[in-house]
Amino acid sequence: MPPSTSAVSSRPRPTASDEDASPHRHSPLLRHWRLHMPRYAGELVGTFMLIFVATGVVVANAAAGGAITHVGIAIATGLIVIALIAGLGHLTGAHFNPAVSLAFAVGRHFPVRDLVPYWLAQLLGAVLASVTVRVLWGDVANLGASLPGLDDGRALLLEGLLTFILMFVITAVATDVRAMGQSAALAIGSVVLLEVMFAGPASGASMNPARSLAPALVSWTWTSQWIYVVGPCIGAVCGVFTYEAIRGAEKV
Repeated sequence: MPPSTSAVSSRPRPTASDEDASPHRHSPLLRHWRLHMPRYAGELVGTFMLIFVATGVVVANAAAGGAITHVGIAIATGLIVIALIAGLGHLTGAHFNPAVSLAFAVGRHFPVRDLVPYWLAQLLGAVLASVTVRVLWGDVANLGASLPGLDDGRALLLEGLLTFILMFVITAVATDVRAMGQSAALAIGSVVLLEVMFAGPASGASMNPARSLAPALVSWTWTSQWIYVVGPCIGAVCGVFTYEAIRGAEKV
């Protein structure tokens, strides 16, 4: 989002000596990053909120002796996704997920130069969320870290399939003008809710490297964590390309 006219006019004009002293005066990439800092900040805050709720509800359930239940965990996770997409989608695109950002970049729906800032914002927001969960509840339930209930091979396949479905729907509602609208938040949040509901006990239903890596780092729980990076990234890329292939075939 470009700065407002008033904001620009209120800044002192740089002198020639200031420009010469600047080591980044010839860096369009740095200028781009600074211009789009509100988007990166929004992605950080949105990811913080998502991970705080998605892992916090797991920890709160364990601390309460299962009072929230697995169904409650799924509902809370789906609802925060719906709320955040509705609230921040117009500002950041509402990725909140390194695998989604990667898939959009590979599918040419997202600038590659924004990929690293988005990843950094997402991971920082997720880690801050996990630290907050630990401060509030202590090191309970590994801070909601994802752990497979299946062997690694089947958990990897399941995480890939879950993310494939999620990214297929995201691509449909976020990039196809025929499907874009207020229903996007509801469609994506519903997919997350349903997938957490039925696959959570089997693989954790992470579908998001930031959601898994942050609590793993803060609680130092590294069992099978590679699954939650490899599976979602492959599944997301396959999801975006599959939808594009179907849409392309329709145009022939």
